[in-house]
Amino acid sequence: MNDFVITATRTIKSYAAEVAKIVAKFDSFSSFASSIDGIDLLSTDCFADGEKEVAVGSSIRGKDIFLFASCVRNEAGLSVDAAKIELYHAVDALKRAQAASIIVFEPYISCSRSDRTTRRSSVGLWAHLKILSSLGARHFVTYQLHSDKSHSMIDPTRCVIDDIPAMTLFKQRLCDVYIKDLETLYKVRNKWAFCSVDAGGEKLTKKFANSFGVPLVVAHKQRDYSRNNSVDCINILSSEPLEGKTLWVVDDMIDTAGSIDALIRALASMKPAEINLMAVHPVFSPPAIHKLQKLTEEKMLNRIIVADTVTGIGSEEEKNLSLEVVSSAGLSASVIRTIGCNGSMARLLRDFSAEEYFKSPTLFNS
Repeated sequence: MNDFVITATRTIKSYAAEVAKIVAKFDSFSSFASSIDGIDLLSTDCFADGEKEVAVGSSIRGKDIFLFASCVRNEAGLSVDAAKIELYHAVDALKRAQAASIIVFEPYISCSRSDRTTRRSSVGLWAHLKILSSLGARHFVTYQLHSDKSHSMIDPTRCVIDDIPAMTLFKQRLCDVYIKDLETLYKVRNKWAFCSVDAGGEKLTKKFANSFGVPLVVAHKQRDYSRNNSVDCINILSSEPLEGKTLWVVDDMIDTAGSIDALIRALASMKPAEINLMAVHPVFSPPAIHKLQKLTEEKMLNRIIVADTVTGIGSEEEKNLSLEVVSSAGLSASVIRTIGCNGSMARLLRDFSAEEYFKSPTLFNS
């Protein structure tokens, strides 16, 4: 195991520090506790004309670097473009400081939706990964990419990517908080249903349904692709009536909440007992908060569960939503432990089974 350092750009230092503290508690990394100050390894100088420069504060020669970054809403208040440029500068600085390897850990990739290669347009995700690998990043870690085809946008001979299924965190939370035991699991199988936001999300939601042994509902939405974040109509596909059921809408992200708003209103007309929402990445671009608040006030939306992959959750508006925020820091620490020990990712990528979880909870512990 090489010596390694956990650091971060200005956009996500608090999250990286939380992860570092958890890593320091692992038995195999007891010596790491003395190097937690790596979080402040990087410093950024901004010039009057808007240019910037990132510097490495101490020697990292021969060390593996876990570089956390966020290019969406962030604690430094940087725009998406500014956050990306700072990340690129950070990778360049670390490479020039002769790091043994650079592992970029971006919990949410802001350009992950720019993954279509069939139109006459740029492909943001490809460009982002290409730049990072060209600068010297050799490993990329993220949570819940927008589509499976995104994995093919990086050259494995130059850089590898690990897309960790953060949805497992939500499945464990449902078991721990809302089901609690095996007997209740068997009861909810006739009372719950998991619903996708669109046909593209069917695969993701089907895994949820299979994990708990409950019905799958598919929402088929029609978009006008000449307009971003727009939904023309939604058709609900279900093998059984939804009246009286507890529905869990599953998605990888909430951006403007346009699709969510249209879907929940369509589902509400079918008279379910309640509708809940789970999404890994709470991007919350305007007018998302307004739409979600209105759905809550109108008693159409019961609860919203998100992960902390996007920093800055906790504004006054968001507090009014009573968000349930699931921490991913422990999972991130486990990813670092696995990579640091050259271990297998199989445990972190395992398909979740609620029934097996109640019989043996440690089976799915990260």
